[in-house]
Amino acid sequence: MSDASQGASAADALAGLRVLDFTIMIAGAYGARLLADMGAEVVKVEPPEGDDMRLRGPLRDGRSAYFGQLNAGKKSLALDLKQHDAIAIAERLACQADVVIENFRPGVMDRLGLGAARLRALNPRLVYASVSGYGQQGPNAGRPAYAMVVHAASGFDTVLARHAGRERPAPGAVFVADVIGGLSAFAAIQAALVQRARTGLGQVVDVALMDGMLNLLVNDLQSAQFPPSAPRPTYGPVRASDGDLLVAPLTARNFEALRDVTGLPVLREDPRFATLASRSANWHALMTELEAWTRPRSVAQCIAALEAAGVPCAGYAEPGDALRDPHLLARGVFTRVEDAAGAFTGVNPPWRMSGTRAALGPRVPEIGADGDAVLASWLDLDSAECARLRARGVLR
Repeated sequence: MSDASQGASAADALAGLRVLDFTIMIAGAYGARLLADMGAEVVKVEPPEGDDMRLRGPLRDGRSAYFGQLNAGKKSLALDLKQHDAIAIAERLACQADVVIENFRPGVMDRLGLGAARLRALNPRLVYASVSGYGQQGPNAGRPAYAMVVHAASGFDTVLARHAGRERPAPGAVFVADVIGGLSAFAAIQAALVQRARTGLGQVVDVALMDGMLNLLVNDLQSAQFPPSAPRPTYGPVRASDGDLLVAPLTARNFEALRDVTGLPVLREDPRFATLASRSANWHALMTELEAWTRPRSVAQCIAALEAAGVPCAGYAEPGDALRDPHLLARGVFTRVEDAAGAFTGVNPPWRMSGTRAALGPRVPEIGADGDAVLASWLDLDSAECARLRARGVLR
């Protein structure tokens, strides 16, 4: 790590860590942002026109809250990497960095002259993390991939359709692979840094969105090898008087509580529900019988009674409901973030630590806003040299 930790909190676990962020879109950008959340100095290198994600809605006065959620807390350095002088600056920055993270298609960074082999030859302590759809090697390494493509190719969409009783996969717009990829990159970078502390050497981290999706299919991949004798339960809605809720009495204790709170004789007498195995095999029938109890009651009444009895359950919320949820607000899940268009609510990283700050940064950088400061701090370039670079179009 560098000694450049001025302004960092004593509780920032990654204070002093310098990260050069060449990411676009979601997965790599999220992984780099998590490093910033933990106190690293993350410099986002973007083209003079800015990352394309700055144009993705929802927009407020031309500023993207979507981009902001993925890049708050970073610094922005706008370089025209089509120019030789910009590549030379990027190389010099990499010599001062602890981590480089990128998520272009394999080969792009090599063609720019900023690939892992080149930069690690200049800086053997560098941890170089690449995030891609299918990994850096193998027959599919060069295939273009976004999260939804990997969802389809991994079997994830087919599994969801099968569990939902659909003949064809449903359309979707929640990019699970990207979030898993960002979390995986963050975790692997930490492991590489721990090893570097022991050996003095960095290494290459290769994160594939496909591999992350396969790690989600824990049961399904094993079932593909060893077909089960009975179908798995699928957890869906049961109807109340004013909406739906999900009820999940998975253990024997949960089921006993469900049986007692509902008072339904069928739950006590029907052999289909007598054992854990038989309940699992007849899960849909169990939920159908449960609706005799839920339908006359509101969702709120059902949840109050079930939770008091110790039965896991939940109503079906909209994402906006989370922004007002008292539990989430008390836990500090959200934070206020500002950009040039004003304030919005962002989501903090999904963990809390007793001795370490873990929080989304308070500001979203404008394109190139930190260029002079970064070049001065990392490379000792003065304002006159930055002005010359800007005049030549190397720096915005």
